[in-house]
Amino acid sequence: MSEPKPTESASDPQPAFVYATTRDWPGYFEVTQGRPPRETLLHALELYSNEPTDQTRCAVDLGCGEGRDTAELLRAGWRVHAIDGHPDGLTRLMHRNDHDAHDRLTMQLAPFERIDPPRCDLLNASFSLPFCEPAHFESLWDRIVEAINEGGRFSGQLFGDRDSWAAIPDRSHHTREQVEAFLAPFSIEMLKEEEREGQDCNGISKHWHVYHIVARKNG
Repeated sequence: MSEPKPTESASDPQPAFVYATTRDWPGYFEVTQGRPPRETLLHALELYSNEPTDQTRCAVDLGCGEGRDTAELLRAGWRVHAIDGHPDGLTRLMHRNDHDAHDRLTMQLAPFERIDPPRCDLLNASFSLPFCEPAHFESLWDRIVEAINEGGRFSGQLFGDRDSWAAIPDRSHHTREQVEAFLAPFSIEMLKEEEREGQDCNGISKHWHVYHIVARKNG
């Protein structure tokens, strides 16, 4: 399995992080349209492939955006509840043509502060949780843990305290110790800490400090 990759590279004409910095979600969805599913999700699905079942598994895709991960889950036969805080993302997801499983898809428009995720076998949150305001993060995380069935998994990213965006007041960032504490109810199957420099075509820099996570909820 290949290592998780950053969301964008310095060679992109306008890296997606430029839009995410200012929460320009339509711009972000436009430049990320058509990108492949996240490596953390693929790793979780690979683990599930070794745990066969005759039941249809359920996933929540939290901060689904334009639906790159939701579409992969649907293609894998999952039932998916996709949640995003911007209507443009859900509109793009609804009009994707790379799956034919709309009968297994439900969608919800809601900000992080108001969501109550349904019970699920996998809660996927790819690069979305850092956009929960810090005052609400721990409550959101508690609801995430509660939603995941025993033996189910979390896949996604948390951002570290040395990330450039840690200076932005409405972003949630965590130390390694905090991340490990959040994962106490889980058995860790992937915890890759990544730090790298990024830059857009105008020379605007972004220091990435990201935790890539796949973890199985303990019984």
